[in-house]
Amino acid sequence: MDYDNDGDLDLYASNRVGENQLFRNDGDKFTPAFAGAGINDPRPTVGACWLDINGDGRLDLFLANQSGAADAVWRNDGTAFTDVAAALGMAGPKRTAAEGGVGCSVGDFDNDGLFDIFVAAYGRNLLYRQNANRTFTEVGEALGLGVENTAVGADWGDYDNDGYVDLFVTAYENRQSRNWLFRNNAGKGFVTVLGRESFMNVADHGVQFVDYDSDGGLDISATGQTRAHFLFRNTLPDEAKRRSLSVLVLDASGRHTRFGAEVRLFDAAGRVLASRQVPTGGGYGAQGAAPVHFGLASMAPVTVEVTFMTKNGRRTQTVQKVDPAAYRGKSLIIREAR
Repeated sequence: MDYDNDGDLDLYASNRVGENQLFRNDGDKFTPAFAGAGINDPRPTVGACWLDINGDGRLDLFLANQSGAADAVWRNDGTAFTDVAAALGMAGPKRTAAEGGVGCSVGDFDNDGLFDIFVAAYGRNLLYRQNANRTFTEVGEALGLGVENTAVGADWGDYDNDGYVDLFVTAYENRQSRNWLFRNNAGKGFVTVLGRESFMNVADHGVQFVDYDSDGGLDISATGQTRAHFLFRNTLPDEAKRRSLSVLVLDASGRHTRFGAEVRLFDAAGRVLASRQVPTGGGYGAQGAAPVHFGLASMAPVTVEVTFMTKNGRRTQTVQKVDPAAYRGKSLIIREAR
């Protein structure tokens, strides 16, 4: 991610046994930034998700903290960071020392154009839905995601290409994998579709949706704490896999540095169809892929809008009348204008 919008990638390292650290990219080296202050949170952190929470064009930071600690939302004020989790109601529930946030994942589950945050936890999982006024409401339990578990990783992805992102959560019980695949019911709630006896209950830490074979269906990469790395191929019918669009966002020089950019699809009437964020990092034992994947309810032409974070705030670029069928097996590439 590029926290200072200077065009190069910076690095944030979370630490579950010591202070976190933000490193600024200075070209030929990385320099510790904001040493001993704010953003370098001393609480036991595992999950770190960057996104523009307040719409000012700067990436803010959500931290999922373990061992009973409250979670954090560090608002990027340009020259400093301020923890606004309590004010936003996003510090998490009261926890015991054995509970806490672990992984986090950013997605627009209800296709309203606003990004929501899922928190995989030791204890009850959380889903923060973003409201139109940039506040958040915790709706995990109400929508079927707030299960009690020992969850580690999570990733959003539209595995059935119906136009709504689903959610895969890695977890374990009694040292055995107990994973969850939640199918999104058109933004109204989630249904569990992975049984206890599923062959996918084998990896309990990292998870990533990725279309590794470029056939239009999202596959799942998963890693365990002690077992091997697993790759599960999506077996949707070919007709369903065709209802998809991959978008690759690059900077003006053609480099993969625009992590945190927002991509939205609109129909002919200007209605938001879906939103994706170019991933800003990976979860526990996982790393996001650069192209973003959209499942589609139909193959009608769409407008693709990309919002870049810049020194001058949010800047959008659009590509109109995109025919998804023309990008079968490849990505629509959108390069940031100079």
